[in-house]
Amino acid sequence: MKILFDQIALMYEDGHTESNMYLAVENETISYIGKNKPFGAFDRIISGKDKLLMPGFYNCHTHTPMTLFRGYAENLTLSKWLHEKIFPAEDKLYPQAVSIATLLSTAEMIKNGTVAFSDMYFFCEDIIEATVASGLKANISRSTVAFDPNITEKTDDRFKESIKLYEKYHNYANGRIKIDMSIHAEYSTVPASCHYISDYALDKGLPIHIHLSETKDEHMACIEKYGVTPTQFFEKNGLFRVPVIAAHCVHLTDDDMKIMAANGATAVHNPASNLKLGSGVARLENLLAANINVTLGTDGAASNNTLDIMKEAYLAAILQKGITGKTDSMQSGTFVRMLTENGAKMQGRVDCGKLAVGAKADLVMLDFDMVHVMPIYHYCDAFLYSANSSNVVMTMVDGNILYENGEYMTLDIEQIKFQFRQVTKNYFDR
Repeated sequence: MKILFDQIALMYEDGHTESNMYLAVENETISYIGKNKPFGAFDRIISGKDKLLMPGFYNCHTHTPMTLFRGYAENLTLSKWLHEKIFPAEDKLYPQAVSIATLLSTAEMIKNGTVAFSDMYFFCEDIIEATVASGLKANISRSTVAFDPNITEKTDDRFKESIKLYEKYHNYANGRIKIDMSIHAEYSTVPASCHYISDYALDKGLPIHIHLSETKDEHMACIEKYGVTPTQFFEKNGLFRVPVIAAHCVHLTDDDMKIMAANGATAVHNPASNLKLGSGVARLENLLAANINVTLGTDGAASNNTLDIMKEAYLAAILQKGITGKTDSMQSGTFVRMLTENGAKMQGRVDCGKLAVGAKADLVMLDFDMVHVMPIYHYCDAFLYSANSSNVVMTMVDGNILYENGEYMTLDIEQIKFQFRQVTKNYFDR
């Protein structure tokens, strides 16, 4: 399949924009970018009038089945939210519910311009198969917890599940699915599990996805228990020998940031979830100044309540201005890179997250002929501060159009909504 975007504005991963450009896609990759129309026949030519084309977005921390619990547990602290509402609700999960909830989540993300996500949960095989059906890319990790200090790799059933996932699904679906390792958090693990999980990750060259210093209580409890911060706990127990994907990072110290930077870790900023659960706001300016790879995540729909990654970029930008009082320390292009190239880097997708010849054609097209973005003086600023996910008119992954002008190409959205309603109707009566 050969597709040509004709005289369209292109926004690159750094926020730089060029107008009246041509971009060609051949099969899975971008085959041409230039000012002159390329020669040759195309299966389809797409007009770029009033449109913006850019790399697709990465949702770098979420729990896709949790759309089941959207709106179920509101106005609570994280501890009460988890222990009084979410954990009991998760005890009722079953494969069909996870599958249909994941399909609904992928539909929401596709509509919002997301091309790839990183998920930490359980029932992972059901998540993977639903994701493959949607056409999205994903890094999937089986969340592991451990409370027995004497646990071993031979007695840890969750770790065994992770190994089976890796052996069956790593680079599955033409590389769209990758398997990461995961440790839920410092407060839900023990040193022994950190060692054998990180040993395995090191041997296989895999990242480890964790929650890190999400709340002040979590952060301070670790210091009281171990005499070190959660970051220092994980460093001491071997995790930072591999790339760590650290979600939240709200209460990191300066020394924590130095550890992350020195070991090539990624901080996933989740502003909406952290605000809603009263956890605080990560020090984004400091994370960037420490040369840490920073990405954006929605967290699950139970705490957000959407999977709209464009909203996260907007929140991240305005929050830092309000908190620091600095309006010029982070330019709009910084947040475009968080949405695109930084996410691809975190997921280990070196040929993704950018507009370049030879890169995978993971693209999102936005309609800028809408009243809420007019006039357009600077495309990048208009994208960050004026546009929203309603501007998305096309999402493409590996050269395949998944969504265009309100129509899903890979999903039967009405059937998904019907099945989702059937699942949620009697879910809590189980």
